[in-house]
Amino acid sequence: MTDPAAGVPDRPRVVLGVAGGIAAYKAASLLRLFTESGHDVRVVPTRSALQFVGAPTWEALSGQPVSTEVFADVHEVPHVRLGQQADLVVVAPATADLLAKAAHGLADDLLTNTLLTARCPVVLAPAMHTEMWEHAATQANVETLRSRGVVVIEPAAGRLTGSDTGKGRLPEPDELFAACRALLDAPTQDLAGLHVVVSAGGTREFLDPVRYLGNRSSGRQGIAIAQAALARGATVRLVAANVSVPLPAGVDVVEVVTTAELQAAVVDAARSADVVVMAAAPADFRPADVSGHKIKKRDDGRTPVIELVENPDILAGLVRDRTGDATPFVVGFAAETGDADGSVADHARAKLERKGCELLVVNDVSDGKVFGQDDNEAVILGSDGAEVAVPRGPKSALAHAVWDEVVRRSGRRNVTP
Repeated sequence: MTDPAAGVPDRPRVVLGVAGGIAAYKAASLLRLFTESGHDVRVVPTRSALQFVGAPTWEALSGQPVSTEVFADVHEVPHVRLGQQADLVVVAPATADLLAKAAHGLADDLLTNTLLTARCPVVLAPAMHTEMWEHAATQANVETLRSRGVVVIEPAAGRLTGSDTGKGRLPEPDELFAACRALLDAPTQDLAGLHVVVSAGGTREFLDPVRYLGNRSSGRQGIAIAQAALARGATVRLVAANVSVPLPAGVDVVEVVTTAELQAAVVDAARSADVVVMAAAPADFRPADVSGHKIKKRDDGRTPVIELVENPDILAGLVRDRTGDATPFVVGFAAETGDADGSVADHARAKLERKGCELLVVNDVSDGKVFGQDDNEAVILGSDGAEVAVPRGPKSALAHAVWDEVVRRSGRRNVTP
């Protein structure tokens, strides 16, 4: 859209809803992140939210009037207009009460009316005590909202109100902001309703209490794939193996260390998944025996001999153990270098045939390329013989390219939240 008076594109319009929880104070920082990055933000608190942070704070930070009532400025019809004109609606924190109202279509204030009229992406960031989050009623409401294309961000685990700790903490504002920006940048909501599993990082196989065999994977690409899936409407579980970058808000994270732990977590999550993307780099081998003490240098100069055994092939196992309807759809990753036996493409095609997955994303990692970098380039190979070259660019671009191929092969169409 363009502002006829100014002749410049309009700023993205964000409605920031704030429900009545102690985490409302964090929303002030989230508001500042939006406004400082050029977004036009209208804050819509609930009546109870104003018990925690008053209207003057929201008005000063947003530069916009604040109201909780549908009867304020009636001539502007705010209960309809705000949702219709927004590019994004985000509620942080979203209490159990707010989730219940949103799931059942109740509209007794300006915020819940806005949620009903919004035709843009909607993000709800729950924050509450662990018992409230885990209650069957709350979980049913979350499932209902997600089935309609609403992005319900998984709460973080940590210190809650008082001395309690557990799952239910509002993620940090910068994490929420990153999730919202990814959603604004997402091309569609074509993954809405899907349960997705993504693995990221590199596994470690211990030699002794100090040393391990590992690899250079940082987890950046896997995290970008998880974030892109979330932004496109999927419910995402991320199995993270020793990642060296911050874990994203909005996804359910399972942290693992070894290849055996990675296999157990992925296989368990895959049972209820529609798509599994194996972006992690599992160690191919592990020591046959792990020393219970640090292996020391010997006075006679002799070096220890480490016997290795092969780790299970997680990717091939996922394909082999699928049910008759070929669920889940499986995407593999291959970090390859050329050698005397063949080129990167030769090794990649052979690997795709061995693994049996639908897609294989191939990285040429010669000379240290890809690992730990912000950019990536790859070739996406299909089991049908197709090849899609993705030029060098941000890892988020490759992530969306992967999901584009998944969508194309699964026949899913765009979903409007």
